[in-house]
Amino acid sequence: MQYLLLVFGYLVGSIPFGLLYGRLAGVDVRRRGSGNIGATNVNRLLGKKLGFLTLASDLLKGMLPMLIAALLLGSRPDAELLIILTGLAAFAGHCWPVYLRFRGGKGVATALGIFLYLAPLPTLGAIAVFAATVGLSGYVSLGSIAAALSMPVIIALAGGAAALLPVSTAIAAVIVFKHWDNIGRLRRGEEKSWKGKGHGETE
Repeated sequence: MQYLLLVFGYLVGSIPFGLLYGRLAGVDVRRRGSGNIGATNVNRLLGKKLGFLTLASDLLKGMLPMLIAALLLGSRPDAELLIILTGLAAFAGHCWPVYLRFRGGKGVATALGIFLYLAPLPTLGAIAVFAATVGLSGYVSLGSIAAALSMPVIIALAGGAAALLPVSTAIAAVIVFKHWDNIGRLRRGEEKSWKGKGHGETE
């Protein structure tokens, strides 16, 4: 069963909701804006409603496979580990989706869904870091990076489950890697800002 759960998590995580919603609106989000299938690019191209729908969908595809795994596994001694691995499989699916030749999103919303399930209170702290960073800088990409990097720190300070520290560290590393182009644009002052500064795109 454990292998089926991992495959299920990966396939659900691979569903490119941003691309699908864009196609319903007659736009290929991979060819417009930043070219990313995530909520930020969808929001810029198609408006707040579809942007929010993409965010919610990407969040749920991280959380729902874990909820289903928890229901199926019950009180098995390895249930906690398998639930976490199912969430990681969904995260990997979003970042490297089989449906899009392994060229996917940056994983922020899907990671949010995973951590809202695994560690809701530390996740609220990371959300606060994201909001403060975006509010002060205007850069969604910088907020995403700051929130991802803060998550292992917050979990360590909160004394969370031992497995959560390496999981949050690994996810943070992937999110930073996925934002590498954004980091370059931030350093050059070319990143697109909600405050109207710069010329690049994010997320």
